[in-house]
Parts: sequence; C-alpha cells; structure tokens
Amino acid sequence: MAKNHGPSIKDDEQYEALRREGMSKEKAARIANTPRSEAGRKGGEADPYEEWTVEELQDRASELDIEGRSDMNKPELIDSLRNH
Repeated sequence: MAKNHGPSIKDDEQYEALRREGMSKEKAARIANTPRSEAGRKGGEADPYEEWTVEELQDRASELDIEGRSDMNKPELIDSLRNH
C-alpha cells in the first residue's frame, strides 16, 4: 500500500514509483497529478522526426546545440534529438 502523501499528490502509488526511479519530487508530483486518461493526449503538433528532412533535423539539432550534428545521418539525428 502506498503512503499517503497528502492532498497535493493525487496518485500516491505512481508518485512513489517515479521517486524510486530517481525523479525529483516536483516532476514526480506533476506526473502523478495528471489523470492517466489524459497523460498521452498532450503533445506538440509537429510531425514525427521520421517525416522530417535531414536539413530540418539538422536545423533543430542546431537550435538545441547538439554537437556533431553535421556528421550525423538521419537515424543518428533522430536519436540525438529524442535523447537530448
């Protein structure tokens, strides 16, 4: 049984699991307070990276200051952007 973290945490079980994974208290609380039915709905309007051109991916990598981007192929750029 999950400990009751008070009224500010809506899903104590999820909060504890996220904390065990190493998330900060703030981030774990934010996620635990998002209703599970809404969790996957939010997001940007951008197309998936696989639909972007290499030039578009390099431009985005430049915005994020990812080193070595000019030497990367499309799969490497996608991986770098997703893990940045």
